Amino acid sequence: MPKIKTNSGAKKRFALTGSGKIKRKHAFKSHILTKKTKKQKRNLTHFGLVNKVDVNSVKSLLALK
Repeated sequence: MPKIKTNSGAKKRFALTGSGKIKRKHAFKSHILTKKTKKQKRNLTHFGLVNKVDVNSVKSLLALK
């Protein structure tokens, strides 16, 4: 049985934490930033975690499952 390749787009977007959770960046922080408030841009800077509904699909993209 061949090995499953890691999705190259997913490996750039997701990272594993030490406890095994999947870390992600927030959307809407790349362009058209002039109309967004400082507070909104500051809050989008922090990392988030992938929702538990999506964990299995992201793990399969990363060839972890």
